[in-house]
Amino acid sequence: MAIKENVPKKTSTDGKYLKVKLVRSLIGRPRKQREVVKGLGLRRFDSESILKDTPEIRGMINKVPHLVQVKELEKK
Repeated sequence: MAIKENVPKKTSTDGKYLKVKLVRSLIGRPRKQREVVKGLGLRRFDSESILKDTPEIRGMINKVPHLVQVKELEKK
C-alpha cells in the first residue's frame, strides 16, 4: 500500500491575478449580465478591478466577454 503525504496541491493559478475592465455599457443588457458585472466588482464604464485568477472568476468573465477586457497580471 502506498503512503499518501498530506501535501497541498498547488494550482496553476497561484500568484496570478486578472485585471478586468468594463469596456461596454450595461444599458439595455439583461439583468443577469448586469449582476455578473457587479459581482466582478465593476460599477461603471471604464472601471477596473483586480481579481485572483480562479475558475469561478473565469466563469463569470466567460458570461460577459463582450462587455469586459481582461489582462493577466503576475503579482509577487
